[in-house]
Amino acid sequence: MFMDNDVEEGNLGPYADRPRVFPSMRSKAHTPLIFRILMGINVRVLLVFLLLGLGAIFYVGAKTSPIIVFVFSICIMSFLFSIYLTKWVLAKDEGPPEMVQISDAIRDGAEGFFRTQYGTISKMALLLALVILGIYLFRSTTPQQEASGIGRSTSAYITVAAFLLGAICSGIAGYVGMWVSVRANVRVSSAARRSAREALQIAVRAGGFSAMVVVGMAVIGVAILYATFYVWLGVDLPGSMKVTDLPLLLVGYGFGASFVALFAQLGGGIYTKAADVGADLVGKVEQGIPEDDPRNPAVIADLVGDNVGDCAARGADLFESIAAEIISAMILGGTMAQRCKIEDPSGFILFPLVVHSFDLVVSSVGILSIRGTRDSGSKSPIEDPMAILQKGYSITIVLAVLTFGLSTRWLLYTERAPSAWFNFALCGLVGIITAYAFVWITQYYTDYKHEPVRTLALASSTGHGTNIIAGVSLGLESTALPVLVISVAIISAFWLGHTSGLVDENGNPTGGLFGTAVATMGMLSTAAYVLTMDMFGPIADNAGGIVEMSQQPESVREITDLLDAVGNTTKATTKGFAIGSAALASFLLFSAYMDEVAAFAQEPFKQVDIAIPEVFVGGLLGSMLIFLFSAWACAAVGRTAQEVVNEVRRQFIERPGIMDYKEKPDYSRCVAIVATASLREMIKPGALAILSPIIVGLLFRILGSYTGHPLLGAKVVAAMLMFGTVSGILMALFLNTSGGAWDNAKKYIETGALGGKGSDCHKAAITGDTVGDPFKDTAGPSLHVLIKMLATITLVMAPIFL
Repeated sequence: MFMDNDVEEGNLGPYADRPRVFPSMRSKAHTPLIFRILMGINVRVLLVFLLLGLGAIFYVGAKTSPIIVFVFSICIMSFLFSIYLTKWVLAKDEGPPEMVQISDAIRDGAEGFFRTQYGTISKMALLLALVILGIYLFRSTTPQQEASGIGRSTSAYITVAAFLLGAICSGIAGYVGMWVSVRANVRVSSAARRSAREALQIAVRAGGFSAMVVVGMAVIGVAILYATFYVWLGVDLPGSMKVTDLPLLLVGYGFGASFVALFAQLGGGIYTKAADVGADLVGKVEQGIPEDDPRNPAVIADLVGDNVGDCAARGADLFESIAAEIISAMILGGTMAQRCKIEDPSGFILFPLVVHSFDLVVSSVGILSIRGTRDSGSKSPIEDPMAILQKGYSITIVLAVLTFGLSTRWLLYTERAPSAWFNFALCGLVGIITAYAFVWITQYYTDYKHEPVRTLALASSTGHGTNIIAGVSLGLESTALPVLVISVAIISAFWLGHTSGLVDENGNPTGGLFGTAVATMGMLSTAAYVLTMDMFGPIADNAGGIVEMSQQPESVREITDLLDAVGNTTKATTKGFAIGSAALASFLLFSAYMDEVAAFAQEPFKQVDIAIPEVFVGGLLGSMLIFLFSAWACAAVGRTAQEVVNEVRRQFIERPGIMDYKEKPDYSRCVAIVATASLREMIKPGALAILSPIIVGLLFRILGSYTGHPLLGAKVVAAMLMFGTVSGILMALFLNTSGGAWDNAKKYIETGALGGKGSDCHKAAITGDTVGDPFKDTAGPSLHVLIKMLATITLVMAPIFL
């Protein structure tokens, strides 16, 4: 991982006069083993295996339900569309050799870290799978499981298989996100030399490839698991399991996805922000050189971080969001159908899969609506990229409303309540409006076209301290509107579901919770397009870095800066979107947890009384977990950044020729430092998140057995989950929005406002951006994964709390 000896010994002559050569950081091929095996197989043999696999999938689907066949068909078409997008992006030119060299260095660093990080995560996942297997082999079973003939061992192997499949799919989703971004960045840089519109189109289509694969895999993964269990267990046959109980067997899939997403987000977030902070503090503040300047030893590590932190981690994050939401909605749909004695409950159970299948279709239209211009001259006026992306989002939303209405009429119509489907269609509309509101609110607080960020930039003119105060207060204020929106959404959707006309055998309305589930699906019905906008951000950021490092003309850097600023807003938008969906999905998973506890305990469990001291303590512990986790995540970035700062300072002192382009910085040394430290630092906060609910549940279960309260452990964990979700939503909103606002306040000043680059105002804004980096890209995004993981881990571990 070190550069060649000529560079080390300074024998290359004046650096500025020579071709800019960047180190290869590759020690060996970083293509994952499974892909190397596939590439080694004869194409015809591979094609036969592929056709056999597809045949098996469709056979199992046909044995299950026509709805499953429809879902499989749409998912496979979306994968074909993603292949088209990849070919289109990779057909674009990579630009001059110096751009390609920088891109290769970024790609090798990202793929090397990804391999090491996911190697560590896979070992931890296997260990956790063994723990789950042990717990399930010795736990009690529910009366429903006993009636259907599913014993402890079958239940254990099903849960572990689902957990491992969720983890593997999440890992693939992360790899796909990174794979495309490290190949698209240089093509966006090259396109920026011709026109802003072409650069935008390439970045969007590259992001679209990743989004299609992530959403498609989340949907097809759950569908295959459902269909396989349906056929294998002989569901709905006499003496076997009812179809309404089947979704509970899928919980392990959501937990596996959450587990991988948490560590991917933590490790990637620590990596990207430690490198970014180190590069900014020494390069921009101490040495006064531009962002992404080739003289900065930490700049390659910073650009690698964009891919492992923003692309790979966000791919795993959104995959986990969609998987958790689908499974929780399937559980609630099945429970409601059972209570209402609906003859064919499969429509209510499979509805989430159909909604996300349509998401793939409408988002594809949205992606294709963003076209290049015929005039590729760089002199044409630069359009606002945000307006172009918003236009695509508007098209996607209109189509989502239409397809959602179609889905509800198709699957949720029942003779028992003929107008119920319309109420659920309105629930979906509530969710879609909520998503749009979240996108708008986040843009308002993080885009420098609006007042909050401009006020924050103005605060930088009076110093570093006032910038920090203004940024913290903006972040705190930004929690209000989203909470009001979520509150209105939950109550509206619950009321619409409650009044849908669906009642149980005693005449009590039962559609309320399912109405909330449908609203969550509505919110995520444009997830693929929102993820496309998110992936656009780091690709544009990398493109800007490549343009700066290869010393392209200022006009090219202006285009990539504009795309990068929009990318900051779209990244913040997606985080807001993910928090909103996490809040709704956690509410659903919490209800599913209470239902599962009631099934195991064989007694009602409908409410949690926080007036009981132990339950209140559980709530306090849940809130504390959020603060402690955030503290450890931010501290991890701080400690790793200190190592980077010391290394960059050392290189500037020991190699004074770096500043005059006479000596080459040792980029690979910074990459190695950040990679090692981030893998070490991700373990502690990750372990805290996984072990806390298990330890608390077991301790209070033991206490309950001594005090004659058999459900105490389950109640305390419920309170921990409830308070942790509420605190986590607020904390994540604060961290994400304040971090995004600080970053764009700096970008606003760099456009020439308030003194422009190099001014005291700019230096104060850099300090704010540095503080905001671990907020918005490490602790904040990790929190909404943590919220959902708390919910899935309690569902999986519920039997041991009783």
